[in-house]
Formats: sequence, structure tokens, C-alpha cells
Amino acid sequence: MKEEEWMEDNGKQEERKEEDEGELKKVGRREISPGVFCQDKDLIFRQGLRGNYWVLYNYIIADKSFRCDESITYTTHADYTFLDNLEPIIERWMGPVSLAVYAPGEDFINSVQAILYFRNCLASELVRDYTTFHLFFDWEHTPQSVPSQDQLQNMVRFLGAFHYNLTIPLDHFRNVARETAQTHFVFPSDIELYPSPGTIPSFLEMVKANVGPGSPLKPRVYVNSIFEIDISAEHLPREKVELVNMIKSGLVIPFHKHVCSACHNIPFAQNWTEAPVKPGMSVLHVGKRVKPYQRWEPIYIGTNSEPVYDERLSWEGRREKMVQGYKMCVLDYEFHILDNAFLIHRPGIKTMKILHSNIDNKKVAAQNSFINKKILPQVKKTNQLVYCLGCCPE
Repeated sequence: MKEEEWMEDNGKQEERKEEDEGELKKVGRREISPGVFCQDKDLIFRQGLRGNYWVLYNYIIADKSFRCDESITYTTHADYTFLDNLEPIIERWMGPVSLAVYAPGEDFINSVQAILYFRNCLASELVRDYTTFHLFFDWEHTPQSVPSQDQLQNMVRFLGAFHYNLTIPLDHFRNVARETAQTHFVFPSDIELYPSPGTIPSFLEMVKANVGPGSPLKPRVYVNSIFEIDISAEHLPREKVELVNMIKSGLVIPFHKHVCSACHNIPFAQNWTEAPVKPGMSVLHVGKRVKPYQRWEPIYIGTNSEPVYDERLSWEGRREKMVQGYKMCVLDYEFHILDNAFLIHRPGIKTMKILHSNIDNKKVAAQNSFINKKILPQVKKTNQLVYCLGCCPE
């Protein structure tokens, strides 16, 4: 082929490539990292049955909308008494939040009024701009009325608390909040865990660069290290350097150190605190859920391709995140531990005394039996051709 013909043909290929990229953007399909695409989606109110629960998806929608490739959605769960955590989370996160709120019976109207208070009556508009709320309740405690979107505009009064002594379907929360996210990447977390500022842009830049350790053939998630801070601390750390200094002073400790250290005994934890702090974000180490980390409950950035949480389990029965970890081990997941990303719990160090006051031993025993006799055998049976099951300690 002559040089002129080659240049003309190459130019046409470039034009077609640009046209194809333009068409992809028109339909909302975007490349988030080399060879990995995501699809934009709108947040639209819908409702439906989920087990014994009726879910109002996207019941109250954030004012801001996001492309699938431009942010990470912080997905979490709560009842309305925990909504005061939203503003400090968003102030540090500055990205979309998807929150599932359990609102049975009379708690429904209290939840709506609390949401509207935090959306409309605070000095900042962070909650209004970034948080989408999903409400759900079980059939036995259906609210007397559910306000329409138009009626919500006139409800701003905040009432006092009303509680039912019900088992909390925590994994329903997690799945509802996660699957409704607009963004490709999601960060399922707890509402009292506050993320480190700047995580979103640094993480997306790292993913786009597509460099670092690990196998491209294995599934992966990106783990944040978690800490607790003493209630006497004047402020929360915003950067890793500040966090490490607080660890040295004793103001900050690893998460659940006095309650269940094995649950958050992250691989290479000491190396994480001692490693030199570099700009940006990268993967410090790749961990696996193997001994002695079989009880590890990592909190990670991932996608909706990850296994869903088992909705047969409750918060009161415990071990629900350990089951998730076992599923991911069976599927041979790599846990990529991020060097400059962390979560800090709402101030106050948890102790065994506080933990024991919240434990229902009968529910814990019943759920342990159900996990060991039903769930783990089911996971083994459905994944026996995927990975070496004997490599995953229970």
C-alpha cells in the first residue's frame, strides 16, 4: 500500500473511532478504565416487593446527578435516628450517597420528616445535593399512609422517635442502597464510618491508569483501612499523615480493637501505617481471605458485579459480613489494600461492655447455626467448579 493510501485509510479509521466514541457517549456508555465500560442510568422512583419487605426505591432523590464514570457512590443504611451522620460523611466524601432507611409502621412518617429536615433545614445543602433515599418496611408494619412526591414538598416538621422492637434486615439495606447507584463504582459502608477526603478523584485516576499489582484475570475489590478515634479528639483526621500521628499519640486505634480485633485485622496493617505517604493513590498490597484473616470483614470499593449480601441474615445474629467474605474467597477475590484511603468511625471507642449490652445471644446462636448448616454448604455446592473450596477457612 502506498504511503498516501495508508495515511488516508488510517485517517478514516481514526474518524470512525471518534464517531464510535461519540455514539457510545450519546447512549451513556463510557470507558472507566482500559477495556472496562459502564452505562449511565437515571434515578427514577419505583417500588417493589423484596422478600417480606416493600421497597420504595429512589423515594427522595438527590438534586445532583452523576455519570457512571465521574464518581463513586457511598452506599449505606440506617434508621432515621442515624441521619445526623450524613452531613459529616458528605463533607468528606463530596460524591453521591445512596441510603436505605428502614421505616416500619409509624417510623415511616418520622423517617420522612427527619429526611426532609436534614435536606431542607441545615445551613448547607450537602444532604439535599448528594443523598438519594430509599425507604422500606415489612408487611406486618405497613404505614397508614405513604406521602406522594407532591405531598413531600410540604412536610418539613421533625417529630420525635417511635421504635418497634424488630429484627433489622441489614443485608436488605446494603443491597438496596448498592444496586440503585448511578455510578459504576460503589462503596458499601456503615453510616457511622466517615471516609477520607479526596478519595474519589484519587481512586478514579488510579483505576484509569490501570497499573499496580494483582492478576487481571481475578476479581478484585479495593479495601479501606478502618480506625476508631477517642471522643476527646478535637477533630477527625483528614489525611493519612495526620491519622498516623494520632495513632502514635493514642487518640486513634484500629477499628474494633477492643471488641473483635480479628474482624478488622487487615493484612499488612503495620506496613500500612509505616509506609511512606506518597501523593495520589495506589495499591499498597494485595490481601486474601485466608488464615489468620478468615474472620476479616473488609469494607471495600467495588461494583455491582460483586456478590450480593445474603438477605436471610440479620444484624442481631452477627457474622453477616463474614459470610460475604467467605463467598468472595470461594470466588478467588483479591483484596487490593489502598495506601491513602481510610475510614474513621464517629468519635467514641467501642468496648466489650458496650457490645455485650447489644447482643441477643439467642439470635446469635440461631444465626450461627443457620450459617453453618445452610448457607456455607449452599455456597460450597453452587461454587464447587469455581475455586479450591478447601483454600477458604470457615
